[in-house]
Amino acid sequence: MANSINTNGGALVALQTLNATNKALETTQNRVNTGLKVSSAKDNGAIFAIATSQRAEMGAQDAVRQSLQRGQSIVDVALAAGDTVTSALNELKGLAVAIQDAAAGSDTANKLNADFDSIVKEIGSALGGAKFDGVNLFNANAAAIQVTTNTSGGKFDLKAITATATDPTKATGAGAYDFATLTDRTAANVDKAINSFASTLADLGTKSKSLDRQMTFVNKLQDSLETGIGNLVDADLAKESARLTALQTKQQLGVQALSIANSSSSILLGLFR
Repeated sequence: MANSINTNGGALVALQTLNATNKALETTQNRVNTGLKVSSAKDNGAIFAIATSQRAEMGAQDAVRQSLQRGQSIVDVALAAGDTVTSALNELKGLAVAIQDAAAGSDTANKLNADFDSIVKEIGSALGGAKFDGVNLFNANAAAIQVTTNTSGGKFDLKAITATATDPTKATGAGAYDFATLTDRTAANVDKAINSFASTLADLGTKSKSLDRQMTFVNKLQDSLETGIGNLVDADLAKESARLTALQTKQQLGVQALSIANSSSSILLGLFR
């Protein structure tokens, strides 16, 4: 190329190289600052769209977790009341045996009967107080409680328990526990109440374990989603740090090269001296 003061090809090339270096340096600095190699759709539209969708899924899993935790609390409260009722039923059996041995109409029999009736009322109080967030699984008139188990609308049914006798559970149904026999104050009838209520507690225990498993799955799923998103968009800071140092050096060299190229026109002045 002819020497010219109008066109400086060397400077143009040096400037293009420097601009490319500055752009790469800006990208690397952004990755270092954010920790992300894909922080916007401009970086990689397809990857950004996938990551955005998965972040939304993670947020929805939080709502699933909250629903499961509410369900766990409802069942746990019912189980806690169930433990109290079981202890009371065991005490009732001892009283029932004592009542059978006491002379009918005696002072002892009257006191034992009064104790028996008092404990039956305590059972009703325990069942009536087994509420969490306004829900009582022992309330026979309560609607079925549904817990959300996934973001696709899956539901887990915590059916309200139906029962016979002892407020607040005055309805009947399949699989219900039956406390109506407690009015007879016999050991055999107390045994019936114990056995039927044990089946109810077994059902609650099964529901509690199922909710625990669902919660464990949601926790693992969220962890997997977070790891997957990170694999897509996180920057390798070790590599970016090395690249940053190299680009900064290259930038300095580019500035010097541009300075040298720009000085070439002044060299032409020497030809006219």
